[in-house]
Amino acid sequence: MLKTISAFAAVLAASALVLPTVSHAEAPTSMAVSYADLDLLSPSGQTVLLRRIGIAANVVCEVGYTRELERMLAAEKCRIGAVDATRPAYEAAIDSSRRGTVTVGAASLIVTAR
Repeated sequence: MLKTISAFAAVLAASALVLPTVSHAEAPTSMAVSYADLDLLSPSGQTVLLRRIGIAANVVCEVGYTRELERMLAAEKCRIGAVDATRPAYEAAIDSSRRGTVTVGAASLIVTAR
């Protein structure tokens, strides 16, 4: 029971850090993903950021909202493209952490539906 509550709390905390950049009336086409709270020099911090990027890609690409095969394939293609498109920003964030040049106020990247 405690593990279930802890897992739910972790998912809730992660989703709070993935912020939509458009109205909630429809699925957003891009989302800001914060990493201000992460130590990107550690493998665990990098893993958490990748997980957040994946969650944001699922949201902007509406993964899991349909049972139609064609739409599912399109959503998965979108998700893969969105994650791939964040790779340069992800690597730049880690590089900035190594050089100690991260500005906490700007410590986020954008995941966009492709």
